[in-house]
Parts: sequence; C-alpha cells; structure tokens
Amino acid sequence: MAQEAEHNPDERTAGRAELLPEEKAVESADPEAQAREVLRDSDRRSADPEPTMTRRPEETI
Repeated sequence: MAQEAEHNPDERTAGRAELLPEEKAVESADPEAQAREVLRDSDRRSADPEPTMTRRPEETI
C-alpha cells in the first residue's frame, strides 16, 4: 500500500499534510499546499541530488 501511495500524488499529499509537531507549532495556513511543495522539493532532490564535497585526508584538520 505504501508503494501505491508513492505513485498517487493525492495520497502522498494527504499523508504528508498530517503536520509534524514542529509544523503544528507554526500553524500552517494550508497544510495540503505545504505538503505538495515539500513533496515536490523532495522529488526534485531525489531526481537530481546535489553533489557532495569530498576531501582528501590531508585537507582535513
């Protein structure tokens, strides 16, 4: 069932629209719009992750 929700944007949004405690503290005016934006950003980051910086041992302190 969780896999089905990944493919159904409405189910993903509804599931994510249930606010986390820290989100409840700031009282979102539109939890569903907030959820859509969070999921859109998450999908973008998953599809195109930012490169990670690598250091050689001699570059660390």
